[in-house]
Amino acid sequence: MSDAGKGILAMIAACLVWGLSGIYYKALSHVPPEQVLSHRALWSFLFFSGVLLFQGRIGVLGTALSTKRNAVFLVLATAMISLNWFVFISSVQTGHATEASLGYYIFPLLSVLLGRQVFSERLTRTQGAAVGLAALAVAVLSFGLGAAPLIPLVLGGSFALYGVAKKQLSLGPVVSVTAEVLLILPVALAVIWLTGGAGFLGSTADAAMLAFSGILTGLPLILFSYAAKRVRLGTIGVLQYLNPTLQFLVAVLVFSEPFTPWHSAAFALIWSAVAVFSFSALRQERASRRAAMAATGVSAQIR
Repeated sequence: MSDAGKGILAMIAACLVWGLSGIYYKALSHVPPEQVLSHRALWSFLFFSGVLLFQGRIGVLGTALSTKRNAVFLVLATAMISLNWFVFISSVQTGHATEASLGYYIFPLLSVLLGRQVFSERLTRTQGAAVGLAALAVAVLSFGLGAAPLIPLVLGGSFALYGVAKKQLSLGPVVSVTAEVLLILPVALAVIWLTGGAGFLGSTADAAMLAFSGILTGLPLILFSYAAKRVRLGTIGVLQYLNPTLQFLVAVLVFSEPFTPWHSAAFALIWSAVAVFSFSALRQERASRRAAMAATGVSAQIR
């Protein structure tokens, strides 16, 4: 199998883990979300630290926090990913996994918008149309539910801001995430201590599931990093939508959450936005590849 093929399989595997993770957190509904989050931070730190130790790169962790600039953006990244994790866990446990999946659908579109505002990245007409469809979906759902869909907006917004912070860091994904969970670790340990183990001492099954959160967090990230080095960016962008699609299917088919006509209208708009956005991303990538090939040909002729 080619490297690209292996990368695609790795990306699909990562999205499968992310998309089905709601089943895991639903099984821990009897453990408060802040306690689940605390264990996720603790065991993720142990998992990633073990990976860095195995790679002989544990010393890089100190370097990651050595500059003020890195520290500021790592704190921002930590705040955003902690909020994202907490809201997602809470949403699944309280029967709002459908809204959570909507948040991860709109996240790439919010990222494009933030890229335009923060980094002055060019927004094509097609991408602008996709963002407009996503905004219309949020408006429709707000009107139908009689309130702003806070869960999708918080999840999509926090993850998009997390991406902005990560873009400012010249750190590898494992080092960066290890630093992030290290920053939240004191709070996590305090919660675990003050709650008498945060559910870890409740039963052997609970303890095993909470400890497994480290692997559940770390494994898909490593798979994603493997894929990112071998698969075209446009392909990765399209494959990432497998994650919220699985979350949506789990919410409706496994958790039997209500799916109103307003949800149907909002998701129809979102899926249209995803199709438009994916088409634009793939077209841009093909254009960039043709330009690179043309430049290579000109360079060869000059030599």
